[in-house]
Formats: sequence, C-alpha cells, structure tokens
Amino acid sequence: MPKTLSSDDIQQFRETMRRVAENAFATRGAQGVTMRELAKELGCSAMTPYRYFRDKDEILAMVRAAAFNRFAARLEAVAKEAPATDRSAVSDAYVAFALDEPHAYRLMFDLTQQEGVYPELRAASQRAWSMLGAYFEQLVAAGILEGDPQLIGYAYWASLHGFTMLALANQLPLPQAQQAAGSNAPTREAVFAQIHRMLWRGAQPQRG
Repeated sequence: MPKTLSSDDIQQFRETMRRVAENAFATRGAQGVTMRELAKELGCSAMTPYRYFRDKDEILAMVRAAAFNRFAARLEAVAKEAPATDRSAVSDAYVAFALDEPHAYRLMFDLTQQEGVYPELRAASQRAWSMLGAYFEQLVAAGILEGDPQLIGYAYWASLHGFTMLALANQLPLPQAQQAAGSNAPTREAVFAQIHRMLWRGAQPQRG
C-alpha cells in the first residue's frame, strides 16, 4: 500500500523535481524530456512522479511559475528599496536575474503554455507584470516619465529582453574578452548603458 504523503513530503519532492526538471527542460527542451527520464534522474520509480503531478506539462508549469516568482521577488525588493529617482536599479536587477539564472529566464520567456490551465503559473507571471506596471505607473504619476505606463513597460521589457538574450548568447563581449580579441566593438556594459539612456530619455516629459 503506498505511503500516505504528508504536506512536507509533497513539498520536498516537488522542490527536488523543480530543480531537476528546470535543468532538463532548459538543456533538452520541453519535447526532449520525458516523465521516465525525470524519474530516473530523481532516482525513483517511473510511476512515482505521477503521485505528485498529472503530467510533464504540469511539471513544466511549476518550474516556470517558480522562476517567475523568483524574478518578481527580486524586482519587487529592488523597487521597494531604491528611490524613485534611481533609474537603473530595476533594470539592473532584471538583467542580473537573467545572468544569474539563465535556465530559469529562458524557460520563462522561450515557452508558452495555456496559463488558464495552470493557475499557479498565471498568478506568478501576472505578479511579475503587475510589478513592472505599478513601477511605471508610479513614475508617470510622479512626473518623472510621461505617457502610457503599460506601453512604456512593454517597450522597457522588449528592450531589456533583447539585450539579455544577446548577452546570454555571448553576442555582447565583456571588456576582458574584447581586449583579448583586439576588438573595438562596444562592450556589454556600454550597450546596456546606452539602452538605458535611450529608454529613459524617450519617456521623459517634454519641456517647453
């Protein structure tokens, strides 16, 4: 007779699965991962994961939800601590998360799922977008930026996402790599600083 699972048992197994599955999905793709393979990597029977998850898609949704929550938590903490006039804290935190957790970041944005089927994933992704929306609403209300906060937020995200994906693909050289190659191309830091200046300048109130 199967052991009755306590809430701690369930949480521990789900967290172990999350760590294993995040690496598997990120390195092999959603189509390249099976429940049997995940069970083998966990060192359990092929049927054990089905005691905790309906199928592979539910595991993927859990992994992505956890990533969105970690992402949102980092941005929320920075936005709460940084003064309203600090124009780099949130964008720095955005890029830092992606560079610190590239597997999680790619799974967040490279894949799509029907969020209506997975309430945890929907809530986590909405948490991240709500945080950015509230951030720009505050800046517009304070007169620091001008325009539609939602539109500004999407432009901000699109720009940072493009930069981040190039950085993760090593298409934007770090200073030491650039120097070793003898290249005069702009460094990652210089490109990021320029993007930041352009984004904020374009959304500043027009004077005169």
